[in-house]
Amino acid sequence: MSLGSFIKKQFIDILQWNEEGDGTLAWRYPMQDFEIQYGGSLTVRESQMAVFVNEGKIADVFGPGMYKLTTQTLPVLTYLKNWDKLFESPFKSDVYFFSTRLQLGRKWGTPQPVTLRDKDFDMVRLRAFGMYAYKVADPKTFFTEVSGTRERYTVDDMEQQLRNLIVAGMAPALGNAGVPFLDMAANQSLMGDKLREGLTPLFERYGLALDTFAVESISLPEDLQKAIDTRISMGMVGDMGRFTQYQTAQAIPLAAQNEGGLAGTGASLAAGVAFGQVMANSMGAAVTGAGAAPAVAVGAPIAAAAPAADGPEARLAQLKGLLDKGLISAADYDSAKAEILKKLIG
Repeated sequence: MSLGSFIKKQFIDILQWNEEGDGTLAWRYPMQDFEIQYGGSLTVRESQMAVFVNEGKIADVFGPGMYKLTTQTLPVLTYLKNWDKLFESPFKSDVYFFSTRLQLGRKWGTPQPVTLRDKDFDMVRLRAFGMYAYKVADPKTFFTEVSGTRERYTVDDMEQQLRNLIVAGMAPALGNAGVPFLDMAANQSLMGDKLREGLTPLFERYGLALDTFAVESISLPEDLQKAIDTRISMGMVGDMGRFTQYQTAQAIPLAAQNEGGLAGTGASLAAGVAFGQVMANSMGAAVTGAGAAPAVAVGAPIAAAAPAADGPEARLAQLKGLLDKGLISAADYDSAKAEILKKLIG
């Protein structure tokens, strides 16, 4: 090598990376025609790691600290280069720095509902949103699987990949956890823990460590939410028989205000009570598992109520029973009684 050529050579004495807080995960030191000076200094700050790559092969990895670059501190590179112990010349090598800081406040969500098996509802389709944090834990794996030889690889470059990874891992993670939807909604931290447990191996595959995973919102499609609301309402009703009696008692004062008073409501009232009893028996059998309610032929409730409307005596007796139970007032009873007698006598 001529003296002029040697002078034109440019050497690097200090290798370091001053992060600018721009969300960079991996950064390649700009070598160009530069060569690294033997005995030069490598500075790796806290929350950083450095990797030497020789001809596409990962050589030595450095954690935080200051290193003097010699054959002793570069054992793998020395082996790949076939250097002997007396090597003291400048050398070429690609150097990559990696940020190991926690990447906080990353958002995740399910653009489309995810279908899951559920203990209570058999199948549910839910949407969820939240935040997570991660960091680069294994720069060798991250370089091999993700960043490669790019000059710079950022958090934004990784974002879409991680979002897809989370959505793809949600179904098996929650399915294996066996957490019912109602428990998820009541304890979102539990759901977050289950998801983090299931997603951790997927992150490790890319050289990443999943630090935290939080679920902030869980929602269902509108039609499924309406179905659950209906089921909750039915559960709040409780005893259907008593609920039917309550509705009947509420309806009597309103019926008395209508044209015809209570005289024309006897048959329909009895049929309504009979229908309520059939519904209560059917639902009771379904809930307790005691077996199906006895089959009721078409028209049976009406036939059971028919005797109450066969003659004026039965209707008067029914009205008297309602009066004795306090379900109607004496004035309502006298008015209805007078109307029935009027029709009877003409």
